[in-house]
Amino acid sequence: MDSLDTKGFFLFILHLSLSIPIVLSVSLSIPIVYAWSDTITSAIPMKDGNTIVSSSGLFEMGFFSPGISMNRYIGIWYKNIPTKTVVWVANRDTPVPNKSGVLKLTNPGILTIVNDKNTIIWSSNTSRPTNNPIAQLLDSGNLVVKDKNDVIWQSFDYPGDTLLPGMKIGKDLVTGHENYITSWKSDDDPSKGDYTFGCDLRGYPHQIIKKGSVIQYRSEPWNGIDFGGISVLPQNAIYKFDMVFNQKQVFYSYRMINSSMISRLTMNRTGVAQRWVWADQVNDWVVYFSIPTPDGCDLVCGAYGSCSTNSFPKCGCLDKFVPKYQNEWNGANWSKGCVRRKALDCKTDGFIKYTNLKLPDPQNSLFYGNMTLVECEKLCVKNCSCMAYANILKKGFGCLLWTGDLVDIQAAPSYTSEIYIRVAFSELGVSSSLKKKKKKIIPLIIALVGGVFISLGLVFFIWRKWIRKKSVPKGEDEDVGNDTDQLYTNESQKDDLELPLFNLSEIAKATHNFSFKNKLGEGGYGPVYKGVLPDGKEVAVKRLSKTSNQGLDEFKNEVICISKLQHRNLVRLLGCCIQGDEKMLIYEYMPNKSLDYFIFDESRRKLLDWPERFNIMNGIARGLQYLHEDSRLRIIHRDLKASNILLDFHMIPKISDFGMARSFIGNETQANTMKVVGTYGYMSPEYAVDGVFSVKSDVFSFGVLVLEIVTGKKNRGFFHHDHHHNLLGHAWILYQEGRCVELIDANLSDSCHLYEALRLIEVALLCVQRNPEDRPSMSSVVVMLSSESELPQPKQPGFFYTEHDPKDDTSSSTHVPSSTTAMTITLVDGR
Repeated sequence: MDSLDTKGFFLFILHLSLSIPIVLSVSLSIPIVYAWSDTITSAIPMKDGNTIVSSSGLFEMGFFSPGISMNRYIGIWYKNIPTKTVVWVANRDTPVPNKSGVLKLTNPGILTIVNDKNTIIWSSNTSRPTNNPIAQLLDSGNLVVKDKNDVIWQSFDYPGDTLLPGMKIGKDLVTGHENYITSWKSDDDPSKGDYTFGCDLRGYPHQIIKKGSVIQYRSEPWNGIDFGGISVLPQNAIYKFDMVFNQKQVFYSYRMINSSMISRLTMNRTGVAQRWVWADQVNDWVVYFSIPTPDGCDLVCGAYGSCSTNSFPKCGCLDKFVPKYQNEWNGANWSKGCVRRKALDCKTDGFIKYTNLKLPDPQNSLFYGNMTLVECEKLCVKNCSCMAYANILKKGFGCLLWTGDLVDIQAAPSYTSEIYIRVAFSELGVSSSLKKKKKKIIPLIIALVGGVFISLGLVFFIWRKWIRKKSVPKGEDEDVGNDTDQLYTNESQKDDLELPLFNLSEIAKATHNFSFKNKLGEGGYGPVYKGVLPDGKEVAVKRLSKTSNQGLDEFKNEVICISKLQHRNLVRLLGCCIQGDEKMLIYEYMPNKSLDYFIFDESRRKLLDWPERFNIMNGIARGLQYLHEDSRLRIIHRDLKASNILLDFHMIPKISDFGMARSFIGNETQANTMKVVGTYGYMSPEYAVDGVFSVKSDVFSFGVLVLEIVTGKKNRGFFHHDHHHNLLGHAWILYQEGRCVELIDANLSDSCHLYEALRLIEVALLCVQRNPEDRPSMSSVVVMLSSESELPQPKQPGFFYTEHDPKDDTSSSTHVPSSTTAMTITLVDGR
């Protein structure tokens, strides 16, 4: 090298050495900018070998091959975790056999995977087409297809084997779409395996793991915070759990409180659900929680058997229970479970509290959201099929009643629930000496009480005669006596009733001379007034209007019918007044007015939550059952409607207005009339058209009433833009299309027990079937309301469409409709 070259070389080295610090200082002062794409468009597909990355670099999506497999799948995985952890696979059941695959987004907004022959291997679906779709990978790990800001498809609706924060498991009750996670077949094959983890909606929501259709694990029911006891996601400062439970959907999800934590839940191919957390310290995933636990304590001990990992053998019977088959139990075959040591008899049964148990399978249960433990107990005591009850919501509300055998019970200190199980009276811990004393004392008490009642009865009879004589002013004895005799067709009927009589001056004073301020309402019979008797008792006075179409016959009918009836769901008649042209009935006062006052008013309807409405329907059913089957006379009401259901202070329903009722003797169940009375919209077809009425006519009216209570809408005057049918027709169409959930009043979204509501809609449709023989009896309806038994398939209802209806709340009294009437029978075929 000559001197010139040497000099040039050293000058170059010097220049380079001076420039390096400048370059480094400039480069270090400029922030690093990552340039990657998080979207796919219809113009730019994604080929095998290319990927997209979420905006913050948390997740990556592209083609991959699991394990040693050569097949190619579109998957999403964590970008910055060294071991590729796939959280979602698109074409898990339809792989691409080589690297020729391309992911495309078509203009309608559908993602497709095609091979080198342009054959579609996999495609998404979409709720609606769009012309400008974009597929974007979000930082949540969710792949969404959007039209501007509207999501029309997302991968979170189609989980694989992994549940990420924000992803849901549950069911859309409108579309029927269900979300759950499913295991891979193997580490090399992501296609659907044998095990699923999801939300079971039968009875009350709880988590389950299934192998095929067989349940392997079940959590406790949702308690308002988590799934109780040993939960899949234990409550802590890292997770927050959410449960959406309304008439449209039931979904469970979780979200991260600490956003720096990376966590996921997986369903593995051996049937174990595992909670994983990424640990930077060990640079690996750590199992935070697994279910079921390895001890094998799930669904093994049969009915009323309790499993405990701290006992040997691990299965034992609950206290007060014994093995059903002792020999099999001794041989470690616990599947047949246990039975009560002493048989139940319903009337004297009691309940024992059991603690530190996993609540039983809620599959055969009834849920009441706003009910306290005391109210829950009362409800269970009245139902002989109720085997246990518990409060399941952490806030002290939420009554769960079990109506079948209790299964899948575990004992462990970690379970904090309390459950009350029905046992025989003799198992309640009453000492034998006390029982003997009771046996001696009870007959004595019965005799003493009986004597007191007989004495009081005699005193009351004498006092009542004296009051009646005193209440008739001088000069009026003859008139009142003559008018009273109009009520009875024979002397025995008069003696049988013994109904208290009020004089006109007493009633006029009680109602402030029938002032407008005291008027409660008016029906076809006449006005009704509120009154206060001298002793302070509040009453309702029903006064026969001189212009009313309903006269003495209806008055007599109501007095004779209702004076013989005693039931908590029938309004109580306290007496009557007949003086000159005045005819009045005096009833117990109902402070909450009538049912139509609530359910047909937009604002007041919100005051009736689901438990309240269910109790009202149940009360009406029991009242009708009494009229049809248990009263001294078999009585058909003939005018059952919302305005004739009165509500007392405790919102207990009372059936009223028996002016149009008919009584039968013996086995009579049906009759004909030339005078059709009742209210349009509630009358059965055979009654309105042919004048034939029976107990099944009332059943039809009850079915209409149930639909009105569930929906908050009137049958008559109902309008829907898709058809001309009334509420019954609309309900039938939705039932045929599996969309009954759309019938439920939107005001019930927070309190509604969805399965109970859907069941009641089906019961209502059974009641309004066109053929009377197909309708159930009221005793059958009462059983349907209080049990989870399978219901028969309802047939097409009989219902009416009227172009010129009378006013909704008025009763009719017309002859059988002729061919010129505007009312026609309409039968609908489900679309």
